[in-house]
Amino acid sequence: MLEPWRTGKVIGIENITSTTRRFFIQIPEIEVFDFIPGQFVTLDLPIHEKKNKRWRSYSIASAPDGTNVFELVIVLLEGGAGTTYLFNEIQVGSEIILRGPQGVFTLSSPIEKDQFFICTGTGIAPFRAMVHHIHRQNIPHKNLYLIFGCRKFADALYFDELTALSKELPNFHYLP
Repeated sequence: MLEPWRTGKVIGIENITSTTRRFFIQIPEIEVFDFIPGQFVTLDLPIHEKKNKRWRSYSIASAPDGTNVFELVIVLLEGGAGTTYLFNEIQVGSEIILRGPQGVFTLSSPIEKDQFFICTGTGIAPFRAMVHHIHRQNIPHKNLYLIFGCRKFADALYFDELTALSKELPNFHYLP
């Protein structure tokens, strides 16, 4: 069953590279935005008349924390209608129509085998959510390997955070 369309409010925006931003979105109509790490939301952006040309889906980059706030990490795609709109028109206080959580790209519990998370760029979002959730919930796990690629070190999203987490979370190996 699909989640209903809801109105989210952008409560924070942070530039993390020259072409990548973190968007913090709150859903005021609910107390808790309940999702499973690895899921995504679909945004309905006013960029076209046809619905299927307005919808853009993004993995949730934050772990569930019992609030109605979540994070998206989005890279500006040159010539992309959706990301151009998000980067040029959306600011703190803007409202966004969204649906979610959706998707089944999630981990089973307990985690009985080593896990290899391999990604580049903003593909780190679902894995960041998963690793933080495992840490916060103290979920038993085997080795977790997060292998992250980027062209320039300056584009290593969440580098300091994940390096610190690799020292706190047993068997978590961050390999940028």
